[in-house]
Formats: sequence, structure tokens, C-alpha cells
Amino acid sequence: MSYISRVFNVMIASPGDVASERTIIRDVIYEWNTVHSESRNIVLMPIGWESHSSPEMGANPQEIINKQVLDKCDFLVGVFWTRIGTATSEYASGTVEEIEKHISSDKPAMLYFSSQPVALDTVDLKQVEELKEFKSSCQSRGLYEGYDSHADFKEKFYRHLQLKLNEHSLFKDINSESISPPVESSTQLPELSQEARVMLKEASLDPHGHILHVRYIGGTDIQTNGKNLIPSNERRELAKWEAALEELTYKVLLVERGHKGEVFEVSNLGYQIADMIEL
Repeated sequence: MSYISRVFNVMIASPGDVASERTIIRDVIYEWNTVHSESRNIVLMPIGWESHSSPEMGANPQEIINKQVLDKCDFLVGVFWTRIGTATSEYASGTVEEIEKHISSDKPAMLYFSSQPVALDTVDLKQVEELKEFKSSCQSRGLYEGYDSHADFKEKFYRHLQLKLNEHSLFKDINSESISPPVESSTQLPELSQEARVMLKEASLDPHGHILHVRYIGGTDIQTNGKNLIPSNERRELAKWEAALEELTYKVLLVERGHKGEVFEVSNLGYQIADMIEL
């Protein structure tokens, strides 16, 4: 069943040493959507340069990321551990630039700093010092949060996300806003290949919303809803279905759950789009 909701883009800003935290942020957001999006008429869309930017020439990389991704976000979550990132022309790193420009636009931001133990011979001490300076500069400009484990981070971020969505003016009074019928959904059906449409629809009918991409000696299967979607192991045919898998992941209609490109789940947005697809 479709429903009308407002989509808020959530920017994940972080250097490369907190990949696990980025995954946790996405998981927590998807969990919030599953439980609350229909009753709150709010859908949170996690975005980042790695999934929402595309090749472009004519400016430095960070300027392009700012234009393509940062400028479109409503809310930012920043996470640091031992690195601050690669310097840009104006800031200590691309992550810092994203945070500073976002804050200057008067949009909400939540910053987290990890105190998890780390082996000294695995860190760049210059990066650590620059990160300390940035963290110190944040002390007089607001509140940030520390955490000492991934479990601690997940618990704190989930609680803080609930508080932010309940208290910040950006998210208030969504339900009371007048929504004119007969509009059935504020989510539009994106342009998808026929294979992607079939794959998403079948995955939405799977009890667990799973897609398995399995490679073995005899060939490759893409399985969901009790079916293998690939009619043959001819390379041309296989390439179409693998491209469909990449297409759905890029558009955040599927979420990769494994680290080897083998397990995917339908996202909340994916279910909404699947409900609109007629085969």
C-alpha cells in the first residue's frame, strides 16, 4: 500500500577509516524508516559521495561532490576515528569541508568521535593531530558525542536520531501539513531497465526481501522469491541481470548487506517503488 511522505536526504560525512560506522548509520536509518515512515510521513534517504556522485569535469573533486551531493542534503551525520581525511584547497579535509558548509547553511548536523583502541603503528600521527585540532574547534560551537565501540555507536545514534526527528523544527508538523488528493504518492517511479523492474518486483515479494548473487564453478545465479532470475548462463544474458543489480543498488532501491556482492535487501524506498511497478 502506497502512502504520501516527504523525503529528507541524510548526508554521511566521514573519512575512510570508519566504513563500519557508515554501514551502521545506513542500517539505523533503514530501521527507522521501516518502523516510523508511514506514521510520520517521513522517509530518510542516506546519501554519500560514493553512491550519489557521478563523473564530471570542470572543477576540483570536492566542489563537484558539494554540488552533486552536499547541496541536496537536509541533515548531516559526521563520524571520525583516527583520520581527518585528505585536505582540500580551503579545509583540512573533504569531510571537514562538507561539515562546515552544511553547518553554515543552518541545517542540522550530528558529529561523533570514536575512542576505540587502535594500534599506534597503523595510524598517521599527522592525521591524528589534525583531527584533534578540528575536534577542539568543535567544542565551542556545539555538542558532539563520543563512543567506544560499534555497539555503543549504534545505540547512541539510534537514540539521537529519534530525538532529532521528534524535536527539530525541520521534521515537525509534517503530518499536519495539507496534502491534496488525489496524489497517491510523492515518490515517482524512476526510469529502470526491464530486468531491474522484474528483479525489484520479485525481491519485494520475497518474504525476507533478499536477493542472492551466487557464483559457482558451473555458472552464476541471481535468486529471489524462490526463483533464479537468469534464464541461461550465456555471458550476454548474465551481464544484463548483473547490470540490473548494480542499477538498483546505485539508486538505493537495494542495500548491499554482504561484503562480497552476494547478499542484497530491498530498501524502504525499494518497496515503495516496487509497489508502483506493474509487469
